[in-house]
Amino acid sequence: MDLLYEEETYSIIGAAIEVHKELGYGFLEAVYQEALEKEFQLKNIPFKREIPLRIYYKDVPLEKCYIADFICYDKIIVELKALSAITSEHLGQTMNYLAATKFKLGLIINFGKKSLEHKRIIKGSTD
Repeated sequence: MDLLYEEETYSIIGAAIEVHKELGYGFLEAVYQEALEKEFQLKNIPFKREIPLRIYYKDVPLEKCYIADFICYDKIIVELKALSAITSEHLGQTMNYLAATKFKLGLIINFGKKSLEHKRIIKGSTD
């Protein structure tokens, strides 16, 4: 079975693994965000950092927007965490972002554990 944006997702997770390997765990999320930005640049992964995303209600854009940690390849929302675990709350939050925007895939990457943790969220399901 083909995964949605498999190559792109693999590249993003690879960059996150490199950051985690270099820094380990225990830093604030902002540190990982800055380091991941540098790694994306080194790996030529196209990204936008902390840009407002339009939220839609019945195909009408709302004034409120969501600020994504990263948008990679103009099609993947990347949310960073530096916590002891990814919770159902984080999954729900990312699913809501996907439902409210035009994006189909979100990645939650958690640097807060001894081993890097990541979760793919596809609009309408998780895998």
